[in-house]
Amino acid sequence: MLTFEKLTFENIDTIVAMMQDFYAIDGYDIDAQVSQENFKTFLDDERLGQSWLIKENDLVLGYIIVVYFFSFEFKGRVALLDELYLNADARGKGVGRKAVEFVKEYVQNQSCKLVLLEVEPHNIPAQKLYESQGFDFHPRNIMRYSIKNN
Repeated sequence: MLTFEKLTFENIDTIVAMMQDFYAIDGYDIDAQVSQENFKTFLDDERLGQSWLIKENDLVLGYIIVVYFFSFEFKGRVALLDELYLNADARGKGVGRKAVEFVKEYVQNQSCKLVLLEVEPHNIPAQKLYESQGFDFHPRNIMRYSIKNN
């Protein structure tokens, strides 16, 4: 049976190990120690968001991270599906669909007005999954500015 188990301090090492696998797919840099510290901050304040391990019985298949922010344009609280990762064995078996359905229901109960997410241009299976769940592409491009204060 598929379950979504809220992340605890005891599971931080498990999720960070999966994050390293996830980031390696596209060659993204990750500092495991920084991620572990960030999870401690994240878990201490539920207003920041939530994270879950995706499990089938006792087997961990992946994880979900949802973060929140407030937007006047989007009329209130917004959820960002920051990360959804499934290990290779869990892909293509409906687990991703169930995870997205779980997130949509959960954030609706958290009074969110919108769910945003990012998907890599080359990840066509993920794009098809999200489109099948009612997501569409926003017409704007995301820009970023990195603050160099460390």
